[in-house]
Amino acid sequence: MSTQPQQQQDQGIYHKFNVSRVDGRDAVGEKHAACQAFVLDLDHDPHALPAMIAYAESCHTAYPRLAAELRAKATASITAANQFVTVPDVTLPNGMIVPSFEVGQYLCGQGPMELPVVNALATPWVRVNYAEAGQACERAGLRLITELRYLAIAHDIAGQAINWTGGAVGQGHIFQGLHTGSVDEAQHGDFVSDNPNERRWHELSNGQRVYDFAGNAYSWVFDNVQGDGKGLVAQAFAADSASIATAPFPSKEKGMGWRPSAGRDWSGFALVRGGFWHDEDYAGVFRLDYDSPDYRYDLVGFRCTK
Repeated sequence: MSTQPQQQQDQGIYHKFNVSRVDGRDAVGEKHAACQAFVLDLDHDPHALPAMIAYAESCHTAYPRLAAELRAKATASITAANQFVTVPDVTLPNGMIVPSFEVGQYLCGQGPMELPVVNALATPWVRVNYAEAGQACERAGLRLITELRYLAIAHDIAGQAINWTGGAVGQGHIFQGLHTGSVDEAQHGDFVSDNPNERRWHELSNGQRVYDFAGNAYSWVFDNVQGDGKGLVAQAFAADSASIATAPFPSKEKGMGWRPSAGRDWSGFALVRGGFWHDEDYAGVFRLDYDSPDYRYDLVGFRCTK
């Protein structure tokens, strides 16, 4: 068995790289002759990224361009590691087509530089208000999930037998995730409940899986059905609104989750979908509710798309 990894862990600072300056100022007699350099491997060293972010924070006043470029490189590295799945084209029951897009496989966690991270180990980023959630997505070059995209995923989920407790579409109910109070806060992506009825994943028609579209924590949603330019609700729900009229079963039946009736007016509020860990039968992939866009709740997170 090689002892090289342990030997490396036991070493401090040592000569590993030969560094030269492209401007020649490390030559004998120049300013940087014999200067020491500390080199980081940004592609393989897991400690290099936080060091680069810290350096950008330290130098941003004296060297703003350098700081900006370091942050851009760090952002690209963080977002490249996020886990997304492809949602196929979906035609809603009202005939509206939602083109294919990518969605975070998990609810967003909070990463370095206030960037969203999407992986099974990340605990959902809650206590974030609606605007902050949208801004976090934008910093990563992403977008907060919209109402039509959430509905597209919900309908795709509803059409797959594997997502129904009875093993066939319409048999039993659609799995509702963490919703019975078995936990008392939002859980990271690979947590598994002892209750088999709290299965957290749903499988799309292309075989890819998404987590926490019902239960665990709500997701802020940009309302592009009855919303304004900021994605906040701007009018009452029409009887034929896709938000409330396209689910395959009535509110709170067969794992649909709760949704409002026509005429309900949540103008000025932000939509949330999915449900939280103690929502009981209110949780579901079609669960629709609202919250004040300025509030930060421990049961509301967010999900990004691209």
